Amino acid sequence: MKTMVLKWTNRIVTAVLIILLISLAALVISIKLAGGEPEVFGYQLKSVLSGSMEPGIQTGSLIAVKSVDEGEKSNFQEGDVITFVSEEDNLITHRITEVAETDSGVVYTTKGDNNNAPDSSPVLAEDVVGLYTGFTIPYAGYVANFAQSPNGSILFMIIPGILLIGYASFTIWRTLRKLDDSVKSSEKRAE
Repeated sequence: MKTMVLKWTNRIVTAVLIILLISLAALVISIKLAGGEPEVFGYQLKSVLSGSMEPGIQTGSLIAVKSVDEGEKSNFQEGDVITFVSEEDNLITHRITEVAETDSGVVYTTKGDNNNAPDSSPVLAEDVVGLYTGFTIPYAGYVANFAQSPNGSILFMIIPGILLIGYASFTIWRTLRKLDDSVKSSEKRAE
């Protein structure tokens, strides 16, 4: 009974380590390929770096933003939370406080929920990249930002790989030892 429990524990630990390694590798690779946050099933995962939308969206959270097509960019309404590219090429997620039609197209006035005043520059519809879906994972944005750093890559890819190799080596050593003990006991019985 004890060996069966150990065998199943060994299998579960091995499976968890392999799944963890593959998941972390996929996360880090997708972040690197996306040049920032990954995209999953048409949803971009964005790290929140400021407190402008608190308390609804906390600093350090990871949020899901639905990617929008060109035709959808002018269909947002007051109260929608959008992610857009600012004049400084930063991504910002703020709430629409006013929608206006101008000669150059639809323009949105936006404001962070935690800010005292609306943003100084209106947002052109063409600068909108996504619509916030309400899905938030608190503190996961810190992890995503760290995973993009060289130290994060080492921590999330190399160290789990080393642990997996070490665990596999230990398992092989233990199996060979059991096999050797079994052969020695068979030889003693044969004498």
